[in-house]
Amino acid sequence: MRSALVSLPPLVEPAADLSIDEVRRYSRHLIIPDVGMDGQKRLKNAKVLAVGAGGLGSPVLMYLAAAGVGTLGIVEFDVVDESNLQRQIIHGRSDVGRSKAESARDSITEINPFVDVRLHETRLDSDNVMEIFGQYDLIVDGTDNFATRYLVNDACVLLGKPYVWGSIYRFDGQVSVFWDEHGPNYRDLYPVPPPPGMVPSCAEGGVLGVLCATIGAIQATEAVKLITGIGETLLGRLMVYDALEMTFRTIKVRKDPEAEPITGLIDYETFCGVVSDEAQQAAAGSTITVDELKDMMDAGKDFELIDVREPNEYEIVSIPGAKLIPKDEILSGRALAQLPQDRPIVLHCKTGVRSAEVLAAVKNAGFSDAVHVQGGVTAWATRIDKALPTY
Repeated sequence: MRSALVSLPPLVEPAADLSIDEVRRYSRHLIIPDVGMDGQKRLKNAKVLAVGAGGLGSPVLMYLAAAGVGTLGIVEFDVVDESNLQRQIIHGRSDVGRSKAESARDSITEINPFVDVRLHETRLDSDNVMEIFGQYDLIVDGTDNFATRYLVNDACVLLGKPYVWGSIYRFDGQVSVFWDEHGPNYRDLYPVPPPPGMVPSCAEGGVLGVLCATIGAIQATEAVKLITGIGETLLGRLMVYDALEMTFRTIKVRKDPEAEPITGLIDYETFCGVVSDEAQQAAAGSTITVDELKDMMDAGKDFELIDVREPNEYEIVSIPGAKLIPKDEILSGRALAQLPQDRPIVLHCKTGVRSAEVLAAVKNAGFSDAVHVQGGVTAWATRIDKALPTY
């Protein structure tokens, strides 16, 4: 006999009825005693918002559509890129260049025409989050940056809404349910964000494509349980998955009795320090464009171009003549002896964030004339040498 860790009522009331077509479609749910007609009617009546239609949003949206969630909202402002297709399975080759929200809508409609899909093609921020979230019963967060995660959390706390959170990186994933009225919220798990540059994004560090399916499916499962009121949710627990070892473990998460109450929204970019103050100060007046870098090369200027990315990134694409010295080697001080004293240093990374952090460190080490390249190798491949790949 099962005993719920946190007893939660069903999130929504059941819809009035199911059509004959819906009964046929959802028959495998209806014959499960724990779901049955009542649970399926609750799914039909539910309004769920997915924040993002990327790696995690793809399986979440597809499985919730298949499960019969009546209204699915999508917050997404990006377009489909070829590099997305390795993991963002809601999109296909013909969708490259299209709006992700529209691509996701079309896939959902193909899976289940009974779902009402609502698009919010905008960047989620403090100005629109309350109005958007207010239209839904449940939020599923699949974002990959800390500023949006804290924004989602604080908005849900203020609105009294539950949400399912997921995170992925390389071979590791995490999932939990946060609902401040009944248990912990995200700030009880992570009171403050990590220092800028400490935790690479998936775009910098990579992610195993099928990891998205595992974590996204768990998020969708938690959403179904919350809507129907069945089972034991992950509220008060953090589930940690290691794909390489194929292990799952859960960690208890408790409310922090001394935590500052969330009374309003804040400036989340500043709170999370997407780029540290030191990096911003170092980059001011010491940033060049890829066009300026090309001009320096063409003029035969004597300088050392240093790529601060990781070796596997360097193998994918590199700027001609760049010497690889990974960021951590410089920040730790181990590679400072490799930096030239007799000519200027030009730093670059993928997009300019990591190189700005390294720039601050080398300036502090006495290399006052060092500069970094805005946009990094991505800008070089899109503006200077379009034959090079991006990633």
